Amino acid sequence: MSSSRRRPRRGAGGGARAAGRDELVSRSLQSAEHCLSAQDFGTAYAHYLLVLSLAPELKDDVKEIFQYTLFRWAEELDALSRIQDLLGCYEQALELFPDDEVICNSMGEHLFRMGFRDEAAGYFHKAVKLNPDFSDAKENFYRVANWLVERWHFIMLNDTRRNMIYNAAIQKAVCLGSKSVLDIGAGTGILSMFAKKAGAHSVYACELSKTMYELACDVVAANKMEAEIKLLHMKSLDVEIPKHIPERVSLVVTETVDAGLFGEGIVESLIHAWEHLLLQPKTKGENGNCENYGKVIPASAVIFGMAVECAEIRRHHRVGIQDIAGIHLPTNVKFQSLAYSSIDTEETVEPYTTEKMSRVPGGYLALTECFEIMKVDFNNLQELKSLTTKKPDKLGIPITKEGILDAIVVWFVLQLDDEHSLSTSPNEETCWEQAVYPVQDLTDYWIKPGDHVMMEVSCQDCYLRIQSISVSGLDCEMEIAKSFIKSEDLLSLGNEAELCSALANLQTNQPDAVEQTCVLESTEIALVNNIPYHEGFKMAMKKVLSSLTPEKLCQAMDTHCQNNEVNSGTVQNNTGQSAPEPLYVLDVSEGFSVLPIIAGRLGHVKPYSSVEKDQHRTALDLISEANNFPKETLEFWLRHVEDESAVLQRPKSDKLWSIIILDVIEPSGLIQQEIMEKAAISRCLLQSGGKIFPQYVLMFGLLVESQTLVEESAVQGAERTLGLNIAPFINQFQVPIRVFLDLSSLPCIPLSKPVELLRLDLMTPYLNTSNREVKVHICKSGQVTAIPFWYHMHLDEEIMLDTSSEASHWKQAAVVLDNPIQVEMGEELVLSVQHHKSNVSITVK
Repeated sequence: MSSSRRRPRRGAGGGARAAGRDELVSRSLQSAEHCLSAQDFGTAYAHYLLVLSLAPELKDDVKEIFQYTLFRWAEELDALSRIQDLLGCYEQALELFPDDEVICNSMGEHLFRMGFRDEAAGYFHKAVKLNPDFSDAKENFYRVANWLVERWHFIMLNDTRRNMIYNAAIQKAVCLGSKSVLDIGAGTGILSMFAKKAGAHSVYACELSKTMYELACDVVAANKMEAEIKLLHMKSLDVEIPKHIPERVSLVVTETVDAGLFGEGIVESLIHAWEHLLLQPKTKGENGNCENYGKVIPASAVIFGMAVECAEIRRHHRVGIQDIAGIHLPTNVKFQSLAYSSIDTEETVEPYTTEKMSRVPGGYLALTECFEIMKVDFNNLQELKSLTTKKPDKLGIPITKEGILDAIVVWFVLQLDDEHSLSTSPNEETCWEQAVYPVQDLTDYWIKPGDHVMMEVSCQDCYLRIQSISVSGLDCEMEIAKSFIKSEDLLSLGNEAELCSALANLQTNQPDAVEQTCVLESTEIALVNNIPYHEGFKMAMKKVLSSLTPEKLCQAMDTHCQNNEVNSGTVQNNTGQSAPEPLYVLDVSEGFSVLPIIAGRLGHVKPYSSVEKDQHRTALDLISEANNFPKETLEFWLRHVEDESAVLQRPKSDKLWSIIILDVIEPSGLIQQEIMEKAAISRCLLQSGGKIFPQYVLMFGLLVESQTLVEESAVQGAERTLGLNIAPFINQFQVPIRVFLDLSSLPCIPLSKPVELLRLDLMTPYLNTSNREVKVHICKSGQVTAIPFWYHMHLDEEIMLDTSSEASHWKQAAVVLDNPIQVEMGEELVLSVQHHKSNVSITVK
């Protein structure tokens, strides 16, 4: 039977349709170009979508302009918080260009900014696979990899002793009858695989992180246990019987402990496990098969502490100076560390920080004997429940050595069972760091034998808290009202100026006195304490401002010297004429900075600060007033701009900046992202003779042999993980650069002298090179495993700041080689240094 519908003839009809399509494509291209010129990116994007759907053969021709349009339209959608539309546009674009690394990378950047780190990592990883030389995607993936698979995973998996002890304890429990096992916080699944190898019949594992869950799936499959270990992508608190596991288990294994023991939620997860997932515990004296009773590995823990003197901890957690480059810090501004243990501090997440005390720069001095803080039995439900509700315990610890009280250092012994234990003591060579509770708010930090350190210890909100730290002497309390200074303390100040200052401060405790607590991160406190940094900037700024208006500046400075009450921002000449225009200084360095106040004291200057937090602005206002520098003179620049992306603008439509201060180096030791782009914009906004600080940066490095860096960067084969195949999977997330290093205390052997690797010139960019080969002379035979690097920041030709100096608030970083290179003394090694945007890569040729 013939079809009732006629089949069209190929001739005229097909040609007409093709001509019509070509006409529509042509018009859409013209419309897209017109919309682009009018900066109507949304409509232009729609036109390009139509063009590519009608004429896929044009993909190569319009690819670059399509990418540009997509990115500009995405920026607008992001600014309007139209997140669904933004993601929809990227999905459409990736349907058209599924193998476009630039679009994949851009999609990842948007997802990362929105907080979707797992998803972002997938796009960054895909972009790197598509183009291994795509430096932007590599840098993004390295940054996100540090979030997704934290570096301690590598260190712990390389800790053979830790793995052996956990394996032995699990093996013992299973052999005694604990045949059904739940692994809480599985990570790579190593404890689950120990249980299965020991002979457990049923093994379940829960892992909340999507990245770690998928990694564990790959690891378990590679070890041929995927049919025997049930992996759950969820919190243990959400696990239900029989929905997720068929029945209660006889053994829970976990290592959800941090340096402060409780910080990863072990108390909450074990309370839930005992109530909902574990069999009832065996009572004392009761006999029977362990399969019928519940138990936990680790069984218990004992927490220990020690009071220490440590200059490195002090400079990162306590502002120890009263004067910064001529700026006096008033007593009504109270600086506080983010790691301070006060529960009232909104910004505190963990009441402690962590340090590898055996490697802390400058070392430490123990001021007390090791003392016991707390015991906890993980196999006792009632004890776990009482931990979070009971009142703080009060401890008084005798001082054994004279010194400055800087911190209480905490560690623990994890008792896996009655036979096997792990210690995280600073004296042990383990993968663990110690918890550090900085001491603050004491009137006097100097202590001596005969004194006692008093403290309160609790487990409120599932964190180990050590608070209300004070010092008591033999006869009287040394910890007194914070605003009162004893006469003997005044005498110990040493000179008349400090005595007068202290006496003056006694009068500030008035009911109407404005007080401000200024909470700072540890790197910000170290910056405030960095005297060479502020003195260097003061000298460099003074030189620039003097060169721009030498006479006016000298007059202003003379006036300051004669009368401190003069408002430096409104100096007028003696002829009755209105004051000339001030010089404009913009500080867009990251975090809390007093540089604008220092600049404002250098003459007829209008300084602008880019601090974001209200408490930081209030603190700067109070510091300004205390230094006879009216707070109205200091402007907060972010109040003048619509968003942070517009921070580099002119102060007025017809004014230019005299000085722009940029942050070139992150505290981690890396170059700030997009710093060269910021420098390019800044150069356009400088008045004639104006400067960017720093003007140029030199990057230095040296070759070292460091087994520590190797082990902290990748899992070293299967031997350390007791024959389990884990390394190839987790090492996908290794990054070639280690950050936040202290080169002064890093265990390593230098194999060369420092060499200059790179120059970043912010004022004269033609001096920069994107590719450079550096010859390095070998001065000691060995294996090159890493290239640590740091910077000399030149504010001008004479004033330089070294980011590796003892006073530096910056840390150092290092490139870790995939494969060590054997070198002999007298040889030369050639390094290839590539600089693209803000990314630097170093490879050995």
